[in-house]
Amino acid sequence: MIVGAGFFGATLAYELEKRGKSVWVIEKRNHIGGNCYTENIEGVHVHRYGAHIFHTSDKSIWEWVNQFAEFRQFVNSPIANFNGELFSLPFNMWTFHQLWGVKTPEEAKAKIESQKYKGPITNLEEQARSMVGDDIFYKLIKGYTEKQWGKKCNELPASIIKRLPVRFTWDNNYFNDKYQGIPIGGYTQIFEKLLKNVRISLNTDFFEDKEYYESCAEKIIYTGPIDMFYDYKFGKLDYRSLYWENELMEKESFQGHPVVNYTDVDTPYTRILEHKFFDNQNQKSTYVSKEYPCEYNGLNEPYYPVRDQSNTEIYTQYKNLSDSDEKYIFGGRLGTYAYYDMHQIIAQSLKTLEKILWIEDSIQN
Repeated sequence: MIVGAGFFGATLAYELEKRGKSVWVIEKRNHIGGNCYTENIEGVHVHRYGAHIFHTSDKSIWEWVNQFAEFRQFVNSPIANFNGELFSLPFNMWTFHQLWGVKTPEEAKAKIESQKYKGPITNLEEQARSMVGDDIFYKLIKGYTEKQWGKKCNELPASIIKRLPVRFTWDNNYFNDKYQGIPIGGYTQIFEKLLKNVRISLNTDFFEDKEYYESCAEKIIYTGPIDMFYDYKFGKLDYRSLYWENELMEKESFQGHPVVNYTDVDTPYTRILEHKFFDNQNQKSTYVSKEYPCEYNGLNEPYYPVRDQSNTEIYTQYKNLSDSDEKYIFGGRLGTYAYYDMHQIIAQSLKTLEKILWIEDSIQN
């Protein structure tokens, strides 16, 4: 039995069924695909739970996912809007030229160096300022980050932002990965193929009849929140959530770009998505989503684990408990309390498959 029809669960369901296993997938939502679910609205392929760009440098993962859809090459190059000023992302020579008028890497490096924070580092603000200086921090990091996490930057741990993409080239490609793209026609088709021959039950909450579902299978692969599974025995794990304001507009384009980030603190949303540009569509109308971060309250969806020290300590207790549970396998973002990209989840799932098959082979021999 697999609890959850996102990439971790669907990948394992497909691979196990292909090897002759009897698999039953149950999903709490009314659709497959987890947070990668896309739906067709007036001909526009809408990413219901936010933008998803597939990227990996692992050729085997790229070839695996390309079995199920044709991918259109897509380069993620967001635009930042700070109180009406527009900047290129990630931080690169275009950004530096827009900020300061510099034209060479040497000029940009000198400008950043002159603004860097030189003191002891105890929080995210000091970490960021020590890496990119004050202008970039205050215009392009501070507001966005505080909206995303619901806390001031000087209240957040430095570890959150230890890796900032800074390039002294004229390159707007957000990811460094060799393979990048979005499936033509959206992601849902991938999950339809993965689960084509698998028994699946939607609108089915595992916890509404846990004892029954546990009796139905020898092994259960669980992809929900690990703290919920153990009835919050060691305490609740913290998450950040999201919600969207969506609008179908009878115009060809709203912003002319798939992703525009709003980096000032006063704009309540973090970004606006214009979905038609993810799939290079030419409809006469367009569909836009304003993305708002919010607190996770147990009723909305948990999206981003808050991996600070206290939450990590709580999760470690749950992980130690789950490692000793022979009937269950925990996976996915919620089951392992970690933020993973799609290619990482697929890799995690395929690695789990190898472990399952190795254990079965060892028992048989």
